[in-house]
Amino acid sequence: MKRLIPVAALILLSACRTESEVPEPVAMTSEAVGYYCQMNVLEHPGPKGQVHLKDMLFPLFFSQARDAIAYQRMPEQEAEITAIYVSDMAKAPSWEEPGTENWVALEDAVFVVGSTRAGGMGASETVPFSDKARAEAFAAEYGGQVMTLAEIPDSAVLEAADKPATTTTDAGPEDYAARLRALSQPAESKP
Repeated sequence: MKRLIPVAALILLSACRTESEVPEPVAMTSEAVGYYCQMNVLEHPGPKGQVHLKDMLFPLFFSQARDAIAYQRMPEQEAEITAIYVSDMAKAPSWEEPGTENWVALEDAVFVVGSTRAGGMGASETVPFSDKARAEAFAAEYGGQVMTLAEIPDSAVLEAADKPATTTTDAGPEDYAARLRALSQPAESKP
């Protein structure tokens, strides 16, 4: 019963929202699962992402910040995005515990791209910071370049992870790209 009250409150709050209002970030809980991997995002290290879509009560969570950017940039992505937030690693307790409420709007963050730190799913990560000096310090320690969102090349977020396949069903970059495209198609257009 306790759980129904917060859900009812969210429904009422969302009904009061105006069309132009940008949704606030949502704290990660043990119920947040990654959109692509369907695994609990709290069980993975590194920065996370959340994408808010028009007319949806809850955001899509991503186990890596990179995946939230990839979702936004995928040509097949048709849903109207109202906001994207990524973990603010300038305020994170640690890489292993990136925090549950320290979010920064995607467009306000600076990113370290190409560092030696792998994201929560083991792929390269675009590490977000609200503070450029903290991003520069991270890059000095772990490598990579500090970039704005607009400077991040699509290849840094849309290409398959640069690690060997870990399952026998993974056929490489083409298979990975095809699976990502399939995930973003509306249900009625899927085979």
